[in-house]
Parts: sequence; C-alpha cells; structure tokens
Amino acid sequence: MKAGYVIRRILRRAVRYGYTFLGFGEPFLCRLIPQLIDDMGDAYPELKAQQKLIESVIREEELAFLRTLDRGIKLLDDYMAKNAAGKVIPGVDAFVLYDTFGFPIDLTELIAGEKGYKVDLEGFQVELGKQKERARNATANEFGDWTVYNEGEDVQFTGYDTVEQTGAKLLKSRKVVQKNKEMLQLVFDRTPFYGEMGGEVGDTGVAISASGEEIKILNTVKENNLTIHIADRIPADCNGEFTLRVDAVRRQKIANNHSCTHLLDQALREIVGTHVEQKGSYVCDKYFRFDFSHFEKLSDEQIHAVEARVNEMIRSNFPLIENREATMEEANEMGAIALFGEKYGDRVRVVKFGPSVELCGGCHTSRTGNIGFFKITGESAIAAGVRRIEAVTGEDAERLVNGVQELVKTARAMFNNAPGLTEAIQKLIEENDSYKKQIAEVAKEKTMQLKKALLEHAVEINGHNVIKINESRDLTILRDAATMLQKEAENLVIAAAFESAGKPQLLLMYSQDLVKAGKNAGADIRDAAKCIQGGGGGQPGLATAGGKDIAGLGAALDKMIEKI
Repeated sequence: MKAGYVIRRILRRAVRYGYTFLGFGEPFLCRLIPQLIDDMGDAYPELKAQQKLIESVIREEELAFLRTLDRGIKLLDDYMAKNAAGKVIPGVDAFVLYDTFGFPIDLTELIAGEKGYKVDLEGFQVELGKQKERARNATANEFGDWTVYNEGEDVQFTGYDTVEQTGAKLLKSRKVVQKNKEMLQLVFDRTPFYGEMGGEVGDTGVAISASGEEIKILNTVKENNLTIHIADRIPADCNGEFTLRVDAVRRQKIANNHSCTHLLDQALREIVGTHVEQKGSYVCDKYFRFDFSHFEKLSDEQIHAVEARVNEMIRSNFPLIENREATMEEANEMGAIALFGEKYGDRVRVVKFGPSVELCGGCHTSRTGNIGFFKITGESAIAAGVRRIEAVTGEDAERLVNGVQELVKTARAMFNNAPGLTEAIQKLIEENDSYKKQIAEVAKEKTMQLKKALLEHAVEINGHNVIKINESRDLTILRDAATMLQKEAENLVIAAAFESAGKPQLLLMYSQDLVKAGKNAGADIRDAAKCIQGGGGGQPGLATAGGKDIAGLGAALDKMIEKI
C-alpha cells in the first residue's frame, strides 16, 4: 500500500473525528514535536530554546490544513449528491477542489471511489490546462532589444550619499510590454535612484539631459543586478550627459519608514521575545508594514509598549552608523541581525541605530529623530505563526492622531462637551439597552394582543380554521404572532397578503398538525408570490414572501386560499 494512500486515509479520518488524530485530542504532528526536539536538541540547542514557538506554529499549520480539508470534503459530498444519478464527479468540480482547497486529484479519486463514484479526469486536465494558460498570459512580458548608446555593464549606486547625480551617461534603453502596458527602461552608468528591493519601493524623480529636457522617472527596479529606470519617454538626445534627480521629499519619507522598521524589529525582540524574526516588509512613503514570526495576537499592552519603545528610540536621536564593506565575521561580532534564508555576499552593509544592528542594503535616515513620531495602525495574522504590523510615521502619524482628536472632539460636542466622554457613552449604551427592553416588552404585548385578535377572526374553509389578512400590518409583529399560533393552535391557517412600507408582503402559516398531514407553507407561498412579481420561502410551518406588484395582492391571497 502506498504511503500517500495511508497518509490521506489518516488525514481524512482525522477530519471526521474533529481535527484530532484518531481521537487523541491533539493534532497528530504536534504530538511528535516534543519527542523530535528531545532527540535532536543536543545537536541543535536552538530547537529547545524555540520549542514553544515551533509547537504553536506546527499546531496552527496543521489545524488550518485540516479545516481546509474538512471544507473540501463537505464540498465533495455536495458534488456527489448533485451527481448521484451518473456517479461521476465532473472535471470542473474536481478542479475547484484542487485549485481552491488543495485537494490532490488522487485524493478526490480516493474519497469518491469509496462511495462508488468516478472522477472525470479528462475534464480535470482540461481545466488544469486553462489555468496554466491563464497563468502564462498573466505573466507574459514582451521585451524589446536593448539599444546601446555607451559601453558599460556595471552601474554605480550613489544614492546612499546623494539624491542628485551629475555627469551620468545613458548606457542603453528598451521598450517592454507588461500586462498590455508599454514601459520604457533606461540604464545609466551611475545613479542615485534606489531600485525596488528588500521590501523598499523604488525611487521616482527626473532625468535631465544636457539640453534641459526633463524625462520623468516613474519607478526604479532591480533586474539581474542592474538598476533600471522606468521612464515616460526616451530622451531626444541619448548620447550626452544627464543629471539624475531623485524626488528628495519622497525619498526622505521612505528612508524614515525603513529606518523605523529596524527600530520596530528591535522593540519587538525586547518586548515580545527574541524568537521574533522578520518575515517580510513593505516600505513606501505613506506607510510601512512589517511581518514577523510570533504565535499569537499581540495584546493591547504589548502594542502600547512597542509603540512607546520605538518612540523612545526616535527621541534618542540615534545617528546612523554604517559599515558598507563589512565581512560577515565583522557583522557577527557587531551582533547584526540577518534575514533568515537571505543570501549575502562576501561584503555586507551593516546599519546601526543605537541598540538596533542589522544587515541592510536599503536607504536610511541620518538620525532617528528625523522619523518624528511612530504610530501602529493595525496588527493582524497573515499566516500561521506570522503576524503583520502596519504603521505610519512623521506627518502621516500626526494626521492620524489629529484625526482621532477631531473625532473625540466631535463626539464630546454631541454630549454637550461632557468631560467624562467614556462615562457618557457608557450611560448612553445603558439607556439604549433599557429602551430596547421596553420596546421588546411593548412588542411582546402587541404580539399577544394580535394573537388574540387573530383567533377571533378565524373562519372555516374546507374544514380548516383560516385567518385571512389583507390589511396593512407590522410584518415583524405578525410573524411573531404567527409563530406562537403555529406551535399552540390546531387545524389553523393564516394567509396574509398586505402592503408594508410601500411593498407587497405575503405570509402563510400552517399549524403543526397540518404540517404533519403534508402541508408545506414554503412551497405554497412560492406559487402565490408570482402574483406580486416576487419570491420567497421558509419552513413548512411558516413562510414569507415579498414582491414588486402591489396590485397582485388580492390574487396572491386567493392563490394561498386555493392551496388550503
């Protein structure tokens, strides 16, 4: 018997037993982790140090997989019920299981085969082929040939020291079509423009020719170690010297945010734990996000503590201390943090702000004080064992705080500038709850009155007690009264067709004994709803419907009476 077959049977049975492995009460893999760490801990002591994190991540991953598997199995059950006549799962449905829920096609075949079903494998392959074609089209790029103006392949980056470079020469240019959009790419021999890399967005600005022509640089990217400038057009004169000018204001905001990710990383390691590792980031001029390893949601206290620590380091105005040509040995001696899985060359750049020391090739501010102010705007999970913090700095953080202050000011004005805004809101909530209870009591009383009144107007039709309603009613109160009568009365029918809030409404109720005799309000009301150009449904004992044609209410009522 193949190992894959056994594993799938185990996983399927695990799902059937409520996400536990054969009823043991723990996900299967989690039961193995302590023993594995114990066996390997002597050789890899870091495993024991991070055991809690490892167990939490494995547990979340396994539970997430089993939940997905469970949803997929339920969907497969629906597909089998839908195709019970032919006993064949269509290829389209099998592909949905594969594409959305990660079901290998052989797993679908296995489960279906146990129930006597087959899978349309040819149809599955057709859908798989369509997906591959869509993926190819989505990533299809058309690259023109490079037009070379000056010899040279190496591009010198000068952006750490300046945002303006004079005397640059245009090496080459080409046209590229990506997603049906044409772009022009320029490569200069030296440039202050930072190419998008390491989560930091690329620079924008202008390239100015010797004749004064300004070429807008819309973005800067890195490709095969080449800094490529995305331009709005090709210069008229490509052979002269150029002045390359970065948008300095935008660059400063990006640098501030990038430096703040280093401070945030340091604060998280100090407050949350040394198990925190950066798992990704995105840094632009408006905000930044920072992904890190952690097994649970940060508490409000932790978030406030992290904010306070980052702002403390900002106020300390630590200078940027960097070593652009450090060896890995020198970097390790400095205690520099490296990204797990990242490849580094023989020489690395070490960036230090006070207690924060990291390997980084991005753009940074000269002092932490330039960041101004830091504020977290969100904290969430993006994967098992990985959290994300979104934040703003400087002017954007000020605007956020000012907006909150204005909101509080407006709220306080609504409460006549009460000093205790929290107390005022709490009082309003309590009063609202009290009013809701009073309204509920009034509604209950009205429901009881309506129930009594309805029984007094019952007439006999074809051996049944029937209550006909064609006057405007409160639908909620009528439905509540009908619900009570449905459970309490015998041999009773309520047929209502009336106008409510300018729209036609229908209600049909059969008492429980009539339901047992075969009556079905949900089915009967659908036929009546056609008279008002609408639809509806519900339970066999009570159903409602709405529509568009008020003029058809009389016919709808007659149709419901006919069903009796």
